[in-house]
Amino acid sequence: MLPNPGFPANAALAESFGITVRYYTLRAENQFRVDLDEISQLVDRNTRLLLVNSPHNPTGAVLSNSEMHAIHDFCMEKRIPFISDQVYHPIYHGPESASAARLSHATVISDFSKALCLSGLRIGWMIDRDPVRRERYRNARNYFTITANVFGERLAALALEHNQKIYARVRDVAGKNLALLDEFFAQHADLLRWIRPQGGMTAFPWLADGCETREFCRKLARRGVLIVPGDCFGQPSYFRLGFAASGEHFPLAIRRFAEFLQAESSHATVH
Repeated sequence: MLPNPGFPANAALAESFGITVRYYTLRAENQFRVDLDEISQLVDRNTRLLLVNSPHNPTGAVLSNSEMHAIHDFCMEKRIPFISDQVYHPIYHGPESASAARLSHATVISDFSKALCLSGLRIGWMIDRDPVRRERYRNARNYFTITANVFGERLAALALEHNQKIYARVRDVAGKNLALLDEFFAQHADLLRWIRPQGGMTAFPWLADGCETREFCRKLARRGVLIVPGDCFGQPSYFRLGFAASGEHFPLAIRRFAEFLQAESSHATVH
């Protein structure tokens, strides 16, 4: 069982193995929070795992410690493997949540691509307290990846030694960019809506008129600003916006985005 919206590759991988995917929905009217009641209605004897993603991609929603505990305990009671994808942990813009690695029934997955901003390494890790599950994961991995890049592993180890400095810089950059987004969405509230992300470096705004965003994204791309249309996540009226760019890139993108909205609004008024 996977979140909707969610990282598209998760569903694609499951479907490639012929696995039926069920989705629990993260809704804007509920601040993109996980509804445990909905999950409990979807679970049955064929459910093989439940995955949560916090901070969430693409919405930036965060599970509180109590919410994470509740979902974990539910899965443990039902004997369903509980997978916590925390690739954006520990980047928070509000109350922080502890890693799910503290929970006895959890399998935690993370990597160097998101919070540590080292996507080129293509390295990640998994934490699980259950030795039987760990051996199964290790065995499965050996069928796909015999060995990692040795130089990449050395860089990864070096990054972990200095992870607090990296996280501090990421928080600083993302925080400044988020402040720009606060102002941007306040100024364009007639055209755009959003739920302010509580963690990570992505947001999932939508068009106020409810129209689909693919053509909107194409037009914006012609101005040099790339956002992801929501139909990639099964939500056509939304779009994913990343705010991890450093230096002058992000302020420039916001200026171009504002100019685009002004031009589109003027065009609509004329016609």
